Amino acid sequence: MEYKDYYRILAVDRQASADEIKKAYRKLARKYHPDISKEADASQRMAEINEANAVLSDPEKRAAYDALADAPRRSAGAGGFQPPPDWEGQDFHFRSGDGAMPDGDADFSEFFSQMFGQGARARHAGGGQHRPPPDLRGQDQHASIELDLLDSYHGAQRSLHLRSTVLDEDGRPVARDKELQVSIPKGVREGQMIRLAGQGAQGLGKGPAGDLLLQVHLRHDPRWWAEGKDVYQPIALAPWEAALGGTVRLATIAGEFDVGIPAGSRAGRKLRIKGKGLPAATPGDLYLVLGISLPEPQTDAQRKAYEALAQAFPSFDARQHGTGQGASR
Repeated sequence: MEYKDYYRILAVDRQASADEIKKAYRKLARKYHPDISKEADASQRMAEINEANAVLSDPEKRAAYDALADAPRRSAGAGGFQPPPDWEGQDFHFRSGDGAMPDGDADFSEFFSQMFGQGARARHAGGGQHRPPPDLRGQDQHASIELDLLDSYHGAQRSLHLRSTVLDEDGRPVARDKELQVSIPKGVREGQMIRLAGQGAQGLGKGPAGDLLLQVHLRHDPRWWAEGKDVYQPIALAPWEAALGGTVRLATIAGEFDVGIPAGSRAGRKLRIKGKGLPAATPGDLYLVLGISLPEPQTDAQRKAYEALAQAFPSFDARQHGTGQGASR
């Protein structure tokens, strides 16, 4: 018989979540349903799609299918396939009428019938003996967590609420809510994964649970941002600080520092504070992005100060020197 790659049929990754599988099935069903599709092979494709969904949408069948995919395969001639030697000795407790497949599997392939359908049930029907399910590790699950950049600087503790699918005492999938306390390590960066061992999908039999992988996303913050391990922070200077230079006390995401401002600094210039980016074995750097903030004159004396400034620089053309506003991300 021919081996069926159900993940390829649904065009999903092997690590796809239940929701991703459901969305992929619905998308393909809309495209290939014989009542609406204009594709020449719509009926055949729809049968393959239904078969793939019947297996991958059911936690027990999917676990068994993944175990089969990982096992060594035996060829039975050109285009043929036979299950691994110990497959017939396993009992995955497949049930008809369980919501993932219709009663009977006449419309499905020989592969499905022998591995998951009537053929599988027939192999395990003799003797009346009940064998426990095999010990299989649960699948890893994926989620995302949104953090502030300060969480990466200092580390943090966060509560995470999740809804997962587990098997009850009768082997049926049920939804359960759980709350986890997550330790955020210092120096975690955008896109990195935090692994929570044993918090993934439930294992089968005595198999351990999989892991939960949290992908980190850093919230947008106009005060600062990270690029890899380096952090950037806009800093506003008074016109005289930028023009004359000197040492100024600046509050940054990494603390307060006395920073030397070069004379003649312009908006957009970057000053580096080495090693004050995100924590790591080799820490990133902190870049202060300079901007110039112009005070608004409120009194006659302040307006006269601007007039004196204009008289002191009669040939200055602001249009040729760009704007004096602070840089943004």
